[in-house]
Amino acid sequence: MQPTSPLPPLRLSVPGPSGRADAAVTLSTVARLVASGAAVSKADLVAAAGLARTTVSTAVDELLARGVLRPDGARPTTGRGRPADRLAMSARGGHVLLADVGARGAHLAVVDLSQRVLAHEHIDIDVQDGPDAVLAAVEDALTALRGRARHPGDGDPAVRAVVIGLPGPVDGNLGIPVRPPIMPGWHAYPVSARLQRTFDCPAVLENDVNLRALGEARALPADQVPLLFVKVGTGIGGGLVSREGVLHHGADGAAGDIGHVRVRGGPDTACVCGNVGCIEAVASAGAIARRLAAEPHQLGVATIADVRALIARGDPDALGVVREAAGVIGELVATLVHFYNPARVTLGGSLTAASDELLAGVRSVVYQRALPLATRNLVLTNSVLGEYAGLAGAAVLGIERVLSPPGMDALTAPRP
Repeated sequence: MQPTSPLPPLRLSVPGPSGRADAAVTLSTVARLVASGAAVSKADLVAAAGLARTTVSTAVDELLARGVLRPDGARPTTGRGRPADRLAMSARGGHVLLADVGARGAHLAVVDLSQRVLAHEHIDIDVQDGPDAVLAAVEDALTALRGRARHPGDGDPAVRAVVIGLPGPVDGNLGIPVRPPIMPGWHAYPVSARLQRTFDCPAVLENDVNLRALGEARALPADQVPLLFVKVGTGIGGGLVSREGVLHHGADGAAGDIGHVRVRGGPDTACVCGNVGCIEAVASAGAIARRLAAEPHQLGVATIADVRALIARGDPDALGVVREAAGVIGELVATLVHFYNPARVTLGGSLTAASDELLAGVRSVVYQRALPLATRNLVLTNSVLGEYAGLAGAAVLGIERVLSPPGMDALTAPRP
């Protein structure tokens, strides 16, 4: 468990207008603005929410009475007026549990509704061990983390939601993985239902790259969307965040599944999905590791960690293979830039932390291949959150779920 929070303040969306005076929407709007730090007083809330002062005052009073908000001192004013009372989320509002599960490990965290990371850690897992073993390890670790996250005087805050990201296609509505290529035994496994039973709260299942895309977008200024996140790790995946700052899932949740696009003119390398020539089979970090392992003079290369070590010390063979992979990925990203016209393309995954070679190669191809209209304002860079981008996206989804208009009924219900 780390001593400091790995996450910056994240922007939370507010519910759209309902067309009528809806108390739950008003409560949700006020709570999310306070939780995101966008408004910390009644005057701030009036300006940010566009609601009448009396409406905001009534909502704040109710949220204070229900223990969702708490007074947080006074904010000095520059004039002669009375200092404004500050507002903050109450610790009694409860906890949200987060699990960003990758192919070989999982980042876990406990946050409160003010986005404070109360505890977090990384555990080693292997998704090929199957859902029962992996989810049992995640559940045990989250339970232990929650115990360490409690502070004296907070009582026993309720678990309000759990969010989990998995490295494969998922149906978020049904809460199940859908034929994930690198996850044998996971197809149609009731992940959300299991976590809901374990923690007695709503459970949200999302693709891991989608979580990274959302976390990255909400940590950046609002003008950095639409955003395309490309993760290069064991596989290759993409996540899309719209101009409105929300994930684009497509009709069936398959949007962004770019790892199985065939490489034009590439080798007929077999992919785990059953096809040949997929970009994941040719240019992922896993593919780079396999290619280097086949080189007679690179004995001992077995994992992506070995590749990172070679790149970090400037091994020419490793750098050459990375540059080739970057060219292939760059061709695909250039096509996506034309199709989606993002304001920002973010690269993430295990190789980006070791060197800027991948970023430089992708940039070179994108700016050469894509037309000026699509690239004149384009930002193409590495992730600002690194390995914690998935936790950030999970925190956004979880807190927004708890503070949604339907969620306000449960959150503000009178205590027995």
